[in-house]
Amino acid sequence: LISSATKSLRMETEILEKKLQDAQMKLAEKDGDKEKEIQSLKRLISELEFQLTMEKSNNESFLDKLRKEIKHKSEELEKLTQEKTQLIHSLSQVQEENSLLQDTVRRECEERFELTAALGRAREQVLELRRLSGTLP
Repeated sequence: LISSATKSLRMETEILEKKLQDAQMKLAEKDGDKEKEIQSLKRLISELEFQLTMEKSNNESFLDKLRKEIKHKSEELEKLTQEKTQLIHSLSQVQEENSLLQDTVRRECEERFELTAALGRAREQVLELRRLSGTLP
């Protein structure tokens, strides 16, 4: 009975040891798979971090270009605004000068008209005087 119980216990022990070895092998496989997955994820993280660094660098470069362009455009706008102000001032002066010239031309035309009228009257008087002097002895 003891021999049979011992034999039965040994068989059970062997079965349990085999199950333990199988479980250890499966656990070792799972550990290996997890380690591979961890390494794969680490590589992926490294690649993504590199891509992120490159994107940040590209974005910073792009932002620098945009800042420079904005600065350049602001300077151009300031220059154009100054030119516009100067042109408006020049236009105002030209308009004022034009108004003065128009006024001068108008006065000169009025004077010319008056002189022409006076000349016409003087001619009439001369003709009248000639006619009168021609009839007088």
